[in-house]
Amino acid sequence: MYAAGAAHPFKARSTALLRLVAEGRAEAAIDAETLQEILHRYRALHRWDEGRSVYDLARTIFPAVIPLTAKVLDQARLLMDEHSSIVARDALHAAVVLEHSLDAICSFDRDFDRIRAIRRIEPR
Repeated sequence: MYAAGAAHPFKARSTALLRLVAEGRAEAAIDAETLQEILHRYRALHRWDEGRSVYDLARTIFPAVIPLTAKVLDQARLLMDEHSSIVARDALHAAVVLEHSLDAICSFDRDFDRIRAIRRIEPR
């Protein structure tokens, strides 16, 4: 979202990360919730043409999508019990990391730092 959006302090770093992934110089995955966020946000902003392009580019960069399964949802629920300040969307992303034994989550969101079982990497 930062890479595709208006000027923002995180835009250049987000764009650089996506370029690394697209060029095969960094291994990364995307989950279904991230794609849903793109669809939701651009539709809510009445910028669907742009949203369609952002979605399609995300699917090109990340051809495999990690699904939100019942196990992921159950893990998200547990995380929300353990961390009263975590929002549902972040709990889903964190649960994907845990359920799929991923190395880390790439995010500027420091709320993920509260979950000790997850390592957060900030795009550089």
